[in-house]
Amino acid sequence: MTAVFEQVAGVLGLRLRPERPTSPFEMIQRIQDGFPLSALERISVDVAPNDANFKYLIVPRATFGRRKKLTRLTSDESDRVVRLAQVWVLAREVWGGDDEARAFLFRPHMMLEGKRPIDVAMATDMGARLVEDILGRLKYGSAA
Repeated sequence: MTAVFEQVAGVLGLRLRPERPTSPFEMIQRIQDGFPLSALERISVDVAPNDANFKYLIVPRATFGRRKKLTRLTSDESDRVVRLAQVWVLAREVWGGDDEARAFLFRPHMMLEGKRPIDVAMATDMGARLVEDILGRLKYGSAA
């Protein structure tokens, strides 16, 4: 379990202490304090490198402009960033690479009523769990 938090922290550029893994409670505290904007920028570039507007799915453009002046995301925005990072880490693990993970996330999926996994995962926490469930089935070889 700690490995997941470590991977998520790494993807977001939030490693606190390189000499020891990031704990779930450290991550929770960081979410509550609000991530730096760099975490949003970083995950947006990883997940959608050719879409400069992708970050606005997490933080609307006008809000992002105001947030940029404050340099930190709110706890709700940070929670959405972590949700995306968790799905991204799992998709990369299952598919074995960034391009393959992107292909899965941005292609409509029949088990999601034809919706793209990225849209379902970003909409709600329950949606993210549905996408993670599909990825888990793929990882462990059951129907997905």
